[in-house]
Amino acid sequence: MPVILNQPWTLLADKTEDYAWFPEAASTFAAENDWLYGVITIVCVIFFIPIAFSLFYFAVRYRKPKGGKAESNTAHNTPLELAWSIGPSFFLVGMFILGAKAYLNHRTVPDGARDIKVQSSSWNWSFDYGGGTVHPELHIVVEEPTKLSMRSTDVIHSLFVPAFRAKKDIVPGRYNYMWFEPTVASRKVSDEELAAAKKKMKDLGEENWNFDELDFTPDGYTYYDLYCTEYCGLNHSEMQTVVVVHETQEDLDAWIKKYSMRGENEDPADYGRKLYSRRGCSGCHSLDGSKRVGPSFQEVFGNKRPLTDGDVVVADENYVRESILYPKAKVSAGYQPVMPSYKGQLTEDDIHSLVEFLKEVSEYSPAEVVAGDPESSNEEKPAEGKNATDTEAK
Repeated sequence: MPVILNQPWTLLADKTEDYAWFPEAASTFAAENDWLYGVITIVCVIFFIPIAFSLFYFAVRYRKPKGGKAESNTAHNTPLELAWSIGPSFFLVGMFILGAKAYLNHRTVPDGARDIKVQSSSWNWSFDYGGGTVHPELHIVVEEPTKLSMRSTDVIHSLFVPAFRAKKDIVPGRYNYMWFEPTVASRKVSDEELAAAKKKMKDLGEENWNFDELDFTPDGYTYYDLYCTEYCGLNHSEMQTVVVVHETQEDLDAWIKKYSMRGENEDPADYGRKLYSRRGCSGCHSLDGSKRVGPSFQEVFGNKRPLTDGDVVVADENYVRESILYPKAKVSAGYQPVMPSYKGQLTEDDIHSLVEFLKEVSEYSPAEVVAGDPESSNEEKPAEGKNATDTEAK
């Protein structure tokens, strides 16, 4: 466990909070890292000021007229040279020791830490809480050490929580680990405030919860930001999510239970819409026909789709199920095979719910062949009764 040192730099950061000197310090690492950063910065300033002053002073003091004769000076001062060579070494060694201790604290996972599995892919996060509960938000308990076992399905990503001062690269082909212990719990907003926010999102016609607009999650918790800090492609800047720190284990368990499965009386299509947001589908598949990394869901179900190998298939229930579990088996023409497999991550009921959701949002005719580019012209006209204007726009 890291030793919490005195925090003069953290106190300074608190006083300058309005100027975003540092993010909020919300883990055991934060106080230690801020203190060490402050010490190193102060030492550097202490040396920089006299060195810079001496540089300009000597440049002026010993300036010679242009064209003057060069003078030789072979004299030296041994005690002075030893002092400025050996003295700073003590500072360097001290900073190295403090930095090494902080690094080892980051790398040494304490016994009994809660283990959460993390999957990163372009461009979303998935956190596995066990029992089939997977969610794009990271939820943990205050003052409880948490270990993240992380893997990537495609390229190098990097998980960074600024408020925790914790960052670690995620490399494909291997597992990487990191841990932290949060010290400040998230606040739960009032039911009235949450209801007003949901109404606002509905009135604005937002597909997903707008975290830029609101300072709390759809469940009403304030949060800490979590980013990918390794450039990973087209939508790298959108690969971000939130961390919620619960007051008690009971509160976290209740949240996990809420998202563990579809409600007993919940409509499958409604649950499929939730999965569309939670499992990162919205990052690659639009609902309005616009082109993203993958085909728009508006034009998927029931349509004939051309594939990269030249075949044409009907996007029925079996096609959707195969595309979720084995996405590289039949790739739509005009798109790259970059979708990760969700085999073992979604239950049969989850897949059924997504199928029902696709049936609800798809607006095209089964008689139509949908080209790989949503903006290209269609080969066949839509069946009677469909919105021809919408079809021509796509």
